[in-house]
Amino acid sequence: MLPSSGSTKTRSLPPQLTRFLVCGLGSLGQHCVAVLKDYGVAVSAIDLVLPQNWEIPELPSLLDDLVVGDCRQTNILEQVKIHECRSVLLVTNDERGNTEAAFAARLLNPHIRLILRSDKQNLNQLLSENLGNFVAFEPSQLSAAAFALAALGDQTLGYFNLEGQLLRVVKYQIKPGDRWCDRWLVYGLNTRNRRVLSHTTNSSQLPKQFYEWEPEAKVSAGDTLVYIEVAQLSSTAQPVRTHSAKQHKAIPRALGRHLQQQLSQFWQWMYQYQTHRVAVICGATVLTLLICGTLLFRWEYSIDWQAAFNATATLLLGGYGDLFGDIRPETPLSLGLQVFSLILALAGTAFIGVLYALLIEMLLTSRFHFRSRPPLPQQDHIVVIGLGRLSQRVATLLQEFKQAIVGISHAELDSGILPQMPLVVDNIASALTKVHLENAKSAIVITEDDLENLEVGLMIHAVNPQLGVVIHCYDQHFSDRVARLFPYAKVLCASALSAEVFAAAAFGENVLSLFHFNNTTVLVTEYIIEAGDTLNGLILSEVAYGYGVVPILYHHKHESAKLMPAYETRLYVGDRLVVLATSHSLQRIERGELAPRQWQIRVEKALYQDAIFDGANAIALISGCSLAIARQLMNNLPATLPQPLYYHQAQHLVRELSKVQVNAHLIQIVNNI
Repeated sequence: MLPSSGSTKTRSLPPQLTRFLVCGLGSLGQHCVAVLKDYGVAVSAIDLVLPQNWEIPELPSLLDDLVVGDCRQTNILEQVKIHECRSVLLVTNDERGNTEAAFAARLLNPHIRLILRSDKQNLNQLLSENLGNFVAFEPSQLSAAAFALAALGDQTLGYFNLEGQLLRVVKYQIKPGDRWCDRWLVYGLNTRNRRVLSHTTNSSQLPKQFYEWEPEAKVSAGDTLVYIEVAQLSSTAQPVRTHSAKQHKAIPRALGRHLQQQLSQFWQWMYQYQTHRVAVICGATVLTLLICGTLLFRWEYSIDWQAAFNATATLLLGGYGDLFGDIRPETPLSLGLQVFSLILALAGTAFIGVLYALLIEMLLTSRFHFRSRPPLPQQDHIVVIGLGRLSQRVATLLQEFKQAIVGISHAELDSGILPQMPLVVDNIASALTKVHLENAKSAIVITEDDLENLEVGLMIHAVNPQLGVVIHCYDQHFSDRVARLFPYAKVLCASALSAEVFAAAAFGENVLSLFHFNNTTVLVTEYIIEAGDTLNGLILSEVAYGYGVVPILYHHKHESAKLMPAYETRLYVGDRLVVLATSHSLQRIERGELAPRQWQIRVEKALYQDAIFDGANAIALISGCSLAIARQLMNNLPATLPQPLYYHQAQHLVRELSKVQVNAHLIQIVNNI
């Protein structure tokens, strides 16, 4: 969940407050302006000094007002008509300045919504409780999840928590032998714990909007599915596959690779520290002498195994005098065995000395907290290059995802920063030769310079063309060009990602998380339904297909929250709804622009009398029409339902009517407006 605080109840503001103010025109501020203008609203801006190079060249022409000055000053705020502003986005690099400007804006406009760029979480929470209509974000925390998820590979697109349940967004390519392959239609994959977001037969042409898939299509090998599921109820991120002889043969190979990996880690651990090598060598020597001594005593004197073992152990523990002191053995020992016994005694004494030394070193290390970082991983790890604020947050998330990581930095980090992360301190070119890129899973490049990020990304690709590379760019236009020229790299712009959250918050939406879906940012957004709201009174199918969002949680105030709610649920004032939405979808919700309904249902006949009653109930429930209209339709068959529907909604109704023995089919509405 994103680190934010504040209320979502802001859409009840007076309608005349339609202006938005952005304070600070750095990278984040410019992207906020661009996103807000996509909503079709008036945007003003304030900055101390105008940028010399605009990341978005056309941005000055997008602004309704642009004032150069200090946004903390009352006269500057009045110049941009602060009294007419619905929200102010304070996104300068000065957290104190942002807070002071927020106070000034609230004093001039008591109804204005405050969106702050700040990392002081405790202060932000206190301000939210005392000021109200306030929310704060830290850009590095907003975008870190997108970078971490990009590094996990193509399969995992998103992770977030709702109502104590971990939800996961998965992209999976169907393989022959999968449980779903050639057995299921796409709509059948929707369950109480899963929702299909996308289905395509060509992974290179994934849609950027939801519901651009055919519900009645059969799932086949090579198809690509994107779906969201309740992760804690599923043991894997992909459908169960049927077992085959090849899979059984692969088990010994997998065990062999696992054993090889464990041995590799053991040797790396041993050679990383000198004390480890000494302990292993001494232990192996003593064990060898113990075995050899037991065999020799057993063979020389024909005594039982226990007696032979006891004699050898006594010698190793320094008991040479106990065996060969004043007491003469009944059977004389050969000279060779006496010499070997002396060697055992000397070796045992030396081993005891080494053991004491190792124990003392462990005690001293524990006493004085001498900490060292873990050894470098050998394979299946993620390399994080550049360890600034954003990179550290990304590394923390990867560790939370239980991923092996290694960091590369120009300078040594404080021992308290990511203490469990292996670290290589060197120039990047040299460090890349030490982090086993040939066996790594992916690499994330987040330095302070776009060109250096690109250079390092190309160097990594040259070493291992199969390695996933995630590159950070500060300039969105540069990012887009790099992404097109180097399709093997995932290029993300932190400011562009964060700006969508800030802009959504300006309209009162509570953004809980975000993830990247086919070069589109998807926001996990929470709504509290209010009177006069564009969502009030709609059923979830109208919300989903009309606005292009995916409802994933519904909470009626007198009931428990439901994940993956039924699309027949109707929204009322006070209900809580969480959806997956793009910025475009949020804009349509804000303006109340429902997509046109282009399908109708033609009901031909009911196969038995009770089907008339059941069919009317299904029509009223799924279409949202009144029960009286549905019963009138079913009593006058054949007939066409006058209420137009969305395609997926209509398909669902036809299937449900078929279950109750009612024949119906779809009719497309031509030239519907």
